[in-house]
Amino acid sequence: MPAEGEWRLWYPGYRWHPGADFTFGSFRTGCYLTAPYEITLGSRDNGDMELPRGDGIRFGRDYRPASTITFELAVDGVGASNTRHGRHAAGLSRLSTFARAWDAESLRVRYGHSAVLSTTQGGRQRRYYGRPRKWAAAGSKLTRQGLTPVVADFACVDDTAYDDVEQIERVPLVWANISNPGGFGPRLTSPIGGGSPKPQPIDPVTPNDPPGVVYNGGNKATWPIITIYGPITNPSVVLERWWTATFDLTLKRGEKITIETRPWISTVTRGSASVAGLMRRGSPRLDEMVLPTGRQVFRLKNTGLPDPSAYMTIQWRNAFAHI
Repeated sequence: MPAEGEWRLWYPGYRWHPGADFTFGSFRTGCYLTAPYEITLGSRDNGDMELPRGDGIRFGRDYRPASTITFELAVDGVGASNTRHGRHAAGLSRLSTFARAWDAESLRVRYGHSAVLSTTQGGRQRRYYGRPRKWAAAGSKLTRQGLTPVVADFACVDDTAYDDVEQIERVPLVWANISNPGGFGPRLTSPIGGGSPKPQPIDPVTPNDPPGVVYNGGNKATWPIITIYGPITNPSVVLERWWTATFDLTLKRGEKITIETRPWISTVTRGSASVAGLMRRGSPRLDEMVLPTGRQVFRLKNTGLPDPSAYMTIQWRNAFAHI
């Protein structure tokens, strides 16, 4: 994570296009803010309609645009050398590094891929998803002394800031209880089979809570990533009180499907193949499979003979309306 007040741009490489891991925003980084960062929204897409043969309007469904984060910075190579020539060269090198990171060529050549822009503000660790866009260096007499003003902006995929720490919960299979056909048997606390990442402790979820209890500690609904591990037949992901998604497929031992609900990704895959078409009718759309705020409960169910080694994982980041 970047230090307090700093920003970190990160994205992976692709083919011959390099990735980036660029930190800025403080004197320590050599690329510091000369004005406070600015987070703005574009014009809202309002669904208002005029009433036919009447006064006023009828409100429709409104859509919020994505945020844009704008930075005014100074790229500083003044302290890199005792000579003007050395300071000039150092400043130009830092400008080149900044420009290459902001160019994001490994993202531009791929549809839908985004970078991560992380920051720490007031001790809060947040991240935005999007792409770096505008970058403009203003050359002046100071450039030969190693100092160049730069304006850059970052186009976000939405209007939400996400917790930089990802939470994860492992949820075992729930199976029908033969002695109580109207109910369900106990959840497995120690599923057999392959391991999974250890869940992060989440307050106010307590150690006495059964598996499947999660907590979105943000102030907005967030997008879970759900992975189901076989063996299992016709698995159903249940978020109690909200939605149930069922898949007409069978996973063998060692197979899995990943449900990416984040709208800028929005896929259901088994390996590299899409299986979104196997979602049963009546299941919600991916953009409706949100994790609301507060304490929630997930269940994994199936049809056919249960296998106690089947399970799923829920990954999510708390979501916030602002940093």
